[in-house]
Amino acid sequence: MGGPSGPENPRAHSRFGPAVPAWAAGAVLLATALATVPDAIAQSPGQGQPSGEQSAAESPSAPPKLTNLRYTEDYSYLRGPSNRTGAWWEPFKYIPLDASGTSYLSLGAELRFREEAYWNFNWGEVPVDNYQWYRILPYADLHLGPNVRLFGQMIGAWATGKETNVTGVDETGLELLQGFGELKLPLGDGADLTLRGGRQLLSYGSERLISLRYGPNVLRAFDAGLASVEGGPWRVDTFYARPVRNEVGSFNDRFNEDRSVWSVYATRKLEEISPTSGLDLYYIGYRNTDAEFNQGSGDEVRHTLGSRFFGKAQAWDWNFEGMVQFGSFDGGNIRAWSVASDTGYTFEDVTFSPRVGLKANIISGDRNPNNPNLQTFNALFPRGKYFGEIGLIGPYNLIDVHPNLTLHLNDQWTLSGAAVFYWRESLGDGIYDTAGGLVRPSDNSRARYIGTQADVILGWEPTRWFSAELAYSVFAPGQFIKDTGPSKTAHFVGFETVVKF
Repeated sequence: MGGPSGPENPRAHSRFGPAVPAWAAGAVLLATALATVPDAIAQSPGQGQPSGEQSAAESPSAPPKLTNLRYTEDYSYLRGPSNRTGAWWEPFKYIPLDASGTSYLSLGAELRFREEAYWNFNWGEVPVDNYQWYRILPYADLHLGPNVRLFGQMIGAWATGKETNVTGVDETGLELLQGFGELKLPLGDGADLTLRGGRQLLSYGSERLISLRYGPNVLRAFDAGLASVEGGPWRVDTFYARPVRNEVGSFNDRFNEDRSVWSVYATRKLEEISPTSGLDLYYIGYRNTDAEFNQGSGDEVRHTLGSRFFGKAQAWDWNFEGMVQFGSFDGGNIRAWSVASDTGYTFEDVTFSPRVGLKANIISGDRNPNNPNLQTFNALFPRGKYFGEIGLIGPYNLIDVHPNLTLHLNDQWTLSGAAVFYWRESLGDGIYDTAGGLVRPSDNSRARYIGTQADVILGWEPTRWFSAELAYSVFAPGQFIKDTGPSKTAHFVGFETVVKF
């Protein structure tokens, strides 16, 4: 998301213990140095691939893709000595605990340093805000035979230099990010039932509604109970969860008593189209006893029905999603909806293999703040960088068109650019940030156009386990911003380095 968000905290500045910046900065410098080590020291199959993808030419014994969830990575293939390459990280990933090798321990971590700078945040409400985020995510994954596992992950997250309020999205000290037990039970005919309980990260679909909030400094965890059945082309998850309320300071995060979510989420593979194509069908229930929208605040009970069709075939890729919402808010009825699309074509035989894409969204807004019924779509727990790095606009009461281009300069470097054009879907509603906070009320403005955004991102991934990124964004305000408050052009620069193994 890139911008200040989350619950307000009265502290205007973080107090970062004096030893923490030293080791965090040292870790970043060490990571940068390691990234330049000759290939003979740390190369492994799959390096040079984007962290979220795996080459189709890789065998089943190749390393799994590195994910943000971490618990989905399976390193049991290292049980076979012939599958080991001598990469420096392999001894951490498979530590056998019995003679059979079915009980083993996997260890890993992520270290991230991120610098962000805003000029005219929220179009002039904060003239300059230049700050640093530091994050470490160590984990341990204990497998006790083929059917039982215990997974634990800590988070250390700190911020320095902020002019705006430091919140639990910026800094949470040391906390338990994930801690759950999991039991897998065979059901026959190749189907399995997985039961999981405890604190965990949840991610579904394109993370439009349930996400990790990976882009900001503090990831979003849930205290949840989950059951999952997977067999044939189908996987069906059902869960009940409460999001963790992140507070500034160590070991003080607790589940949010105001908010709860429950869901049945089904995914079917469509391998007749391609190995990466599929269809999602889902229901998500949600309650927030302290919800706030342009028309006011109150108790919100909301139900979402949705479907997503996604995949790749030949040079095309696509991701289409439609959602309807109903329920009640502060005595009124909820009727809201959203449609989203992301379509791309990759010119594989052209220099730099350019991918040309177009995203477009229509997200309903409230028609009349004086009417008790509510039409504002609620994105629930959306991904952090929803509409680019600058993060000023969230997916509420919006029409947006988002052409984009990605160039693969070589095996290590990518360059992407995008433009985003924003309009209000309803003139009776305001605009919101990614977390759902009201940024500008409607204030009787009749202007629909919000503004124009442009993004440029340069990415570097010289190895499987190290990446860096430099981003620039600019947001020129439209008439609605000019009608409702400060209206200066906003600029954003972000830089980050990540070590993940």
